[in-house]
Amino acid sequence: MGVDGKVFTLAEVSGHNSPKDCWLIINGKVYNVTKFLEDHPGGDEVLLSATGKDATDDFEDVGHSTSAKAMMDEFYVGDIDTATIPKKKQYTPPKQPHYNQDKTAEFIIKLLQFLVPLAILGVAVGIRLYTKSN
Repeated sequence: MGVDGKVFTLAEVSGHNSPKDCWLIINGKVYNVTKFLEDHPGGDEVLLSATGKDATDDFEDVGHSTSAKAMMDEFYVGDIDTATIPKKKQYTPPKQPHYNQDKTAEFIIKLLQFLVPLAILGVAVGIRLYTKSN
């Protein structure tokens, strides 16, 4: 087990991001997984892609077994200073005026493309009926 009480900043953990020195953060704890790279069932690239950042979501999404979670104790080196981790920003879409498709130029053109042939057909039927009855 690592040094109890050791607190690292995100910048310090981010510096350990190579196959020869690989650290990552899971649930506020820092782990040195360098020795585990070759043995990781998902391959070393999975761990290397998670270095230098909070890998908690990546770790939880996979659904590790309890035995895998118990193995983490041997790779523990300390805790992360949570003040150094940037806060996640919630996306807010930009304010836009309400879009009414019935008031666009394209809608008017489509409406005319439908109504003009109907009007021509109506006139043709009316002329046919008028001339046939006389």
